[in-house]
Amino acid sequence: MRLLAVVTAALCLWIVPAAAQAPKPAPWTGARRPDGQPDVQGFWVTIVYGMGCLSNPRSGPGCVDEFPDRPARPKAPSRVIDTTDGDVPYQPWAREKQKHFVANFAEPTSPEFIDPQQLCLPLGAVRQITWHDIHLLQYDGYVVFVHEGGHSNRVIPVDGRPHASANIKLWMGDSRGHWEGNTLVVDVANSNSKGRLSRSGDFASDKVHIVERFTFLDANRARYEAVFDDPSVYTRPWTFGLDLKRGVFDEGALRSGDENYEHWEEACHEGLKDVDSSLRSPASANPERK
Repeated sequence: MRLLAVVTAALCLWIVPAAAQAPKPAPWTGARRPDGQPDVQGFWVTIVYGMGCLSNPRSGPGCVDEFPDRPARPKAPSRVIDTTDGDVPYQPWAREKQKHFVANFAEPTSPEFIDPQQLCLPLGAVRQITWHDIHLLQYDGYVVFVHEGGHSNRVIPVDGRPHASANIKLWMGDSRGHWEGNTLVVDVANSNSKGRLSRSGDFASDKVHIVERFTFLDANRARYEAVFDDPSVYTRPWTFGLDLKRGVFDEGALRSGDENYEHWEEACHEGLKDVDSSLRSPASANPERK
Protein backbone atom coordinates (compact mmCIF):
# COMPACT_ATOMS: atom_id res chain seq x y z
CA MET A 1 0.00 0.00 0.00
CA ARG A 2 2.84 2.37 0.93
CA LEU A 3 4.55 1.68 -2.42
CA LEU A 4 1.28 2.37 -4.27
CA ALA A 5 0.84 5.69 -2.45
CA VAL A 6 4.39 6.75 -3.30
CA VAL A 7 3.92 5.89 -6.98
CA THR A 8 0.57 7.71 -7.10
CA ALA A 9 2.04 10.83 -5.50
CA ALA A 10 4.95 10.78 -7.95
CA LEU A 11 2.56 10.53 -10.90
CA CYS A 12 0.53 13.49 -9.60
CA LEU A 13 3.65 15.61 -9.21
CA TRP A 14 4.60 14.78 -12.78
CA ILE A 15 1.15 15.22 -14.38
CA VAL A 16 0.05 18.51 -12.75
CA PRO A 17 3.10 20.59 -13.72
CA ALA A 18 2.90 19.23 -17.25
CA ALA A 19 -0.70 20.47 -17.58
CA ALA A 20 0.11 23.80 -15.94
CA GLN A 21 3.04 24.34 -18.29
CA ALA A 22 1.08 23.70 -21.49
CA PRO A 23 2.63 25.84 -24.24
CA LYS A 24 0.91 29.14 -24.99
CA PRO A 25 -0.03 29.98 -28.57
CA ALA A 26 2.86 31.56 -30.43
CA PRO A 27 2.58 35.34 -30.72
CA TRP A 28 1.29 36.65 -34.01
CA THR A 29 4.07 37.36 -36.48
CA GLY A 30 2.68 39.68 -39.10
CA ALA A 31 4.39 41.96 -41.57
CA ARG A 32 6.90 44.48 -40.25
CA ARG A 33 7.62 47.98 -41.46
CA PRO A 34 11.18 49.01 -42.41
CA ASP A 35 11.65 50.63 -38.97
CA GLY A 36 10.62 47.38 -37.22
CA GLN A 37 7.09 48.32 -36.22
CA PRO A 38 4.41 45.61 -36.72
CA ASP A 39 2.42 46.77 -39.74
CA VAL A 40 -1.13 47.23 -38.39
CA GLN A 41 -2.27 50.08 -40.60
CA GLY A 42 -5.92 50.30 -41.61
CA PHE A 43 -9.33 50.91 -40.09
CA TRP A 44 -10.09 49.66 -36.57
CA VAL A 45 -13.27 49.93 -34.52
CA THR A 46 -14.51 49.08 -31.04
CA ILE A 47 -16.46 45.80 -31.13
CA VAL A 48 -19.00 46.89 -28.47
CA TYR A 49 -19.95 50.44 -29.34
CA GLY A 50 -21.32 52.90 -26.79
CA MET A 51 -20.30 55.37 -24.11
CA GLY A 52 -23.45 55.89 -22.04
CA CYS A 53 -21.74 54.75 -18.86
CA LEU A 54 -18.64 52.70 -18.10
CA SER A 55 -20.27 49.75 -16.34
CA ASN A 56 -22.73 49.20 -19.24
CA PRO A 57 -21.57 51.06 -22.37
CA ARG A 58 -24.74 50.26 -24.36
CA SER A 59 -26.93 52.09 -21.87
CA GLY A 60 -27.67 55.78 -21.61
CA PRO A 61 -26.30 58.25 -19.05
CA GLY A 62 -26.64 56.93 -15.53
CA CYS A 63 -26.68 53.35 -16.89
CA VAL A 64 -30.42 53.57 -17.68
CA ASP A 65 -32.14 52.55 -20.91
CA GLU A 66 -32.30 55.53 -23.27
CA PHE A 67 -34.94 53.89 -25.49
CA PRO A 68 -37.39 52.00 -23.25
CA ASP A 69 -39.84 51.64 -26.16
CA ARG A 70 -37.36 49.54 -28.13
CA PRO A 71 -36.37 45.90 -27.50
CA ALA A 72 -33.88 45.80 -24.64
CA ARG A 73 -30.26 45.16 -25.62
CA PRO A 74 -28.13 42.78 -23.55
CA LYS A 75 -25.81 44.38 -21.03
CA ALA A 76 -22.37 45.06 -22.45
CA PRO A 77 -19.21 44.17 -20.51
CA SER A 78 -18.02 46.91 -18.20
CA ARG A 79 -15.21 49.07 -19.51
CA VAL A 80 -13.72 48.91 -15.98
CA ILE A 81 -12.11 45.49 -15.93
CA ASP A 82 -10.28 45.23 -12.61
CA THR A 83 -12.80 46.14 -9.92
CA THR A 84 -15.30 43.77 -8.30
CA ASP A 85 -18.33 45.89 -9.26
CA GLY A 86 -17.16 47.01 -12.70
CA ASP A 87 -17.19 50.63 -11.60
CA VAL A 88 -14.57 53.34 -11.15
CA PRO A 89 -13.00 53.38 -7.65
CA TYR A 90 -13.78 57.01 -6.93
CA GLN A 91 -13.00 58.80 -3.72
CA PRO A 92 -16.28 59.75 -1.95
CA TRP A 93 -16.22 63.41 -3.06
CA ALA A 94 -15.49 62.39 -6.66
CA ARG A 95 -18.35 59.86 -6.68
CA GLU A 96 -20.74 62.60 -5.56
CA LYS A 97 -19.45 64.89 -8.30
CA GLN A 98 -19.98 62.18 -10.95
CA LYS A 99 -23.55 61.59 -9.68
CA HIS A 100 -24.16 65.34 -9.83
CA PHE A 101 -23.21 65.32 -13.53
CA VAL A 102 -25.71 62.53 -14.22
CA ALA A 103 -28.51 64.27 -12.32
CA ASN A 104 -28.09 67.37 -14.48
CA PHE A 105 -27.34 65.70 -17.84
CA ALA A 106 -30.83 65.92 -19.38
CA GLU A 107 -31.52 69.52 -18.35
CA PRO A 108 -28.15 71.23 -17.83
CA THR A 109 -28.32 74.45 -15.88
CA SER A 110 -24.71 75.45 -16.56
CA PRO A 111 -22.04 74.59 -19.16
CA GLU A 112 -20.24 72.16 -16.81
CA PHE A 113 -23.16 69.70 -17.14
CA ILE A 114 -23.02 69.54 -20.95
CA ASP A 115 -21.13 66.51 -22.21
CA PRO A 116 -18.18 67.54 -24.41
CA GLN A 117 -19.45 65.32 -27.23
CA GLN A 118 -22.61 67.46 -27.47
CA LEU A 119 -20.36 70.48 -27.95
CA CYS A 120 -18.29 68.75 -30.67
CA LEU A 121 -15.18 68.90 -28.50
CA PRO A 122 -12.44 66.23 -28.28
CA LEU A 123 -13.25 63.43 -25.83
CA GLY A 124 -9.74 62.68 -24.61
CA ALA A 125 -7.33 59.95 -25.67
CA VAL A 126 -9.24 57.01 -24.12
CA ARG A 127 -12.91 57.78 -24.74
CA GLN A 128 -12.09 58.82 -28.29
CA ILE A 129 -11.25 55.16 -28.97
CA THR A 130 -14.96 54.33 -28.50
CA TRP A 131 -16.29 56.94 -30.93
CA HIS A 132 -16.62 55.67 -34.53
CA ASP A 133 -13.71 54.36 -36.58
CA ILE A 134 -9.97 54.81 -36.19
CA HIS A 135 -7.74 55.05 -39.24
CA LEU A 136 -4.37 53.86 -37.97
CA LEU A 137 -1.38 55.10 -39.97
CA GLN A 138 2.32 54.40 -39.43
CA TYR A 139 5.42 56.30 -40.46
CA ASP A 140 9.07 55.91 -39.51
CA GLY A 141 9.14 56.78 -35.81
CA TYR A 142 5.41 57.56 -35.53
CA VAL A 143 1.98 55.99 -35.08
CA VAL A 144 -0.97 58.20 -36.02
CA PHE A 145 -4.61 57.74 -34.97
CA VAL A 146 -7.07 59.54 -37.25
CA HIS A 147 -10.50 59.45 -35.60
CA GLU A 148 -13.69 59.77 -37.61
CA GLY A 149 -15.61 60.86 -34.51
CA GLY A 150 -14.99 64.59 -34.16
CA HIS A 151 -12.01 64.28 -36.54
CA SER A 152 -9.56 64.28 -33.63
CA ASN A 153 -6.02 63.11 -34.37
CA ARG A 154 -3.20 61.73 -32.25
CA VAL A 155 0.39 61.76 -33.47
CA ILE A 156 2.39 59.38 -31.25
CA PRO A 157 6.20 59.43 -31.53
CA VAL A 158 7.80 56.02 -30.94
CA ASP A 159 11.39 57.25 -31.16
CA GLY A 160 12.09 57.69 -27.45
CA ARG A 161 11.70 61.45 -27.22
CA PRO A 162 10.58 62.91 -23.84
CA HIS A 163 7.20 64.42 -23.03
CA ALA A 164 6.49 68.06 -23.61
CA SER A 165 6.63 70.43 -20.65
CA ALA A 166 4.18 69.57 -17.86
CA ASN A 167 2.90 73.14 -18.13
CA ILE A 168 1.25 72.26 -21.46
CA LYS A 169 -2.20 70.69 -20.99
CA LEU A 170 -3.91 69.16 -24.03
CA TRP A 171 -7.36 67.75 -24.85
CA MET A 172 -5.83 64.48 -26.10
CA GLY A 173 -2.87 64.59 -23.72
CA ASP A 174 0.78 64.30 -24.73
CA SER A 175 1.51 60.77 -25.96
CA ARG A 176 4.85 58.95 -26.21
CA GLY A 177 4.95 55.34 -27.34
CA HIS A 178 7.15 52.30 -27.81
CA TRP A 179 6.64 48.76 -29.08
CA GLU A 180 6.91 45.64 -26.94
CA GLY A 181 6.59 42.93 -29.57
CA ASN A 182 3.07 43.27 -30.97
CA THR A 183 1.96 45.67 -28.23
CA LEU A 184 2.04 49.43 -28.67
CA VAL A 185 2.56 50.94 -25.21
CA VAL A 186 1.61 54.62 -24.97
CA ASP A 187 2.38 56.87 -22.01
CA VAL A 188 -0.14 59.73 -21.85
CA ALA A 189 0.64 62.80 -19.76
CA ASN A 190 -0.40 66.47 -19.76
CA SER A 191 -4.15 65.78 -20.19
CA ASN A 192 -6.43 68.72 -19.49
CA SER A 193 -9.13 66.10 -18.65
CA LYS A 194 -11.94 68.21 -20.06
CA GLY A 195 -13.06 65.34 -22.28
CA ARG A 196 -14.56 63.03 -19.61
CA LEU A 197 -14.72 59.25 -19.89
CA SER A 198 -18.42 58.64 -20.54
CA ARG A 199 -21.72 60.46 -20.98
CA SER A 200 -22.35 59.74 -17.30
CA GLY A 201 -19.77 62.33 -16.27
CA ASP A 202 -16.96 59.91 -15.38
CA PHE A 203 -13.83 61.98 -15.08
CA ALA A 204 -10.18 62.33 -14.13
CA SER A 205 -8.21 65.40 -13.09
CA ASP A 206 -5.46 67.10 -15.06
CA LYS A 207 -3.02 65.21 -12.80
CA VAL A 208 -3.96 61.84 -14.31
CA HIS A 209 -1.30 59.55 -15.74
CA ILE A 210 -2.51 57.01 -18.31
CA VAL A 211 -0.65 54.04 -19.75
CA GLU A 212 -2.32 52.50 -22.81
CA ARG A 213 -1.57 49.07 -24.29
CA PHE A 214 -2.74 48.18 -27.82
CA THR A 215 -2.04 44.44 -28.18
CA PHE A 216 -2.51 43.19 -31.74
CA LEU A 217 -3.56 39.54 -31.45
CA ASP A 218 -3.56 38.90 -35.19
CA ALA A 219 -4.15 40.81 -38.40
CA ASN A 220 -7.81 41.53 -37.52
CA ARG A 221 -8.10 41.59 -33.70
CA ALA A 222 -6.64 43.77 -30.96
CA ARG A 223 -7.05 44.27 -27.23
CA TYR A 224 -6.97 47.76 -25.74
CA GLU A 225 -6.32 48.51 -22.06
CA ALA A 226 -5.57 51.80 -20.33
CA VAL A 227 -4.49 52.13 -16.68
CA PHE A 228 -5.63 55.35 -14.97
CA ASP A 229 -3.52 56.57 -12.07
CA ASP A 230 -4.87 59.71 -10.37
CA PRO A 231 -4.58 59.72 -6.56
CA SER A 232 -6.41 63.05 -6.43
CA VAL A 233 -9.63 61.42 -7.72
CA TYR A 234 -9.45 57.62 -7.31
CA THR A 235 -8.75 55.37 -4.34
CA ARG A 236 -6.39 53.27 -6.48
CA PRO A 237 -5.32 52.88 -10.12
CA TRP A 238 -7.88 51.14 -12.34
CA THR A 239 -8.00 49.69 -15.86
CA PHE A 240 -10.25 50.58 -18.80
CA GLY A 241 -10.49 47.78 -21.37
CA LEU A 242 -12.21 46.80 -24.63
CA ASP A 243 -11.71 44.78 -27.80
CA LEU A 244 -11.07 46.14 -31.27
CA LYS A 245 -11.45 44.59 -34.70
CA ARG A 246 -10.33 45.59 -38.15
CA GLY A 247 -13.32 47.25 -39.82
CA VAL A 248 -15.60 50.28 -39.72
CA PHE A 249 -18.88 51.29 -38.09
CA ASP A 250 -21.39 51.66 -40.92
CA GLU A 251 -25.13 52.31 -40.69
CA GLY A 252 -25.25 51.24 -37.05
CA ALA A 253 -23.39 47.95 -37.57
CA LEU A 254 -19.84 46.68 -37.72
CA ARG A 255 -18.51 45.57 -41.07
CA SER A 256 -15.16 44.40 -42.33
CA GLY A 257 -12.55 46.86 -43.45
CA ASP A 258 -12.60 48.15 -47.00
CA GLU A 259 -9.49 49.34 -48.81
CA ASN A 260 -11.61 51.96 -50.58
CA TYR A 261 -13.32 53.26 -47.45
CA GLU A 262 -12.79 56.89 -46.51
CA HIS A 263 -13.82 58.67 -43.35
CA TRP A 264 -17.01 60.64 -43.68
CA GLU A 265 -17.02 64.32 -42.97
CA GLU A 266 -18.54 64.79 -39.54
CA ALA A 267 -19.65 68.39 -39.73
CA CYS A 268 -20.50 68.55 -36.05
CA HIS A 269 -22.12 71.61 -34.50
CA GLU A 270 -23.91 72.33 -31.23
CA GLY A 271 -27.51 71.12 -31.26
CA LEU A 272 -26.84 68.70 -34.12
CA LYS A 273 -29.55 66.09 -34.72
CA ASP A 274 -29.15 62.87 -36.71
CA VAL A 275 -30.99 63.66 -39.97
CA ASP A 276 -31.86 60.04 -40.78
CA SER A 277 -33.25 59.38 -37.30
CA SER A 278 -35.15 62.67 -37.29
CA LEU A 279 -36.91 61.77 -40.55
CA ARG A 280 -38.01 58.43 -39.10
CA SER A 281 -39.20 59.90 -35.79
CA PRO A 282 -42.84 60.91 -35.30
CA ALA A 283 -43.50 64.66 -35.24
CA SER A 284 -44.75 64.38 -31.66
CA ALA A 285 -41.31 63.19 -30.57
CA ASN A 286 -39.60 66.05 -32.37
CA PRO A 287 -41.35 69.40 -31.87
CA GLU A 288 -39.01 71.02 -34.40
CA ARG A 289 -40.52 68.91 -37.21
CA LYS A 290 -43.61 70.32 -38.89
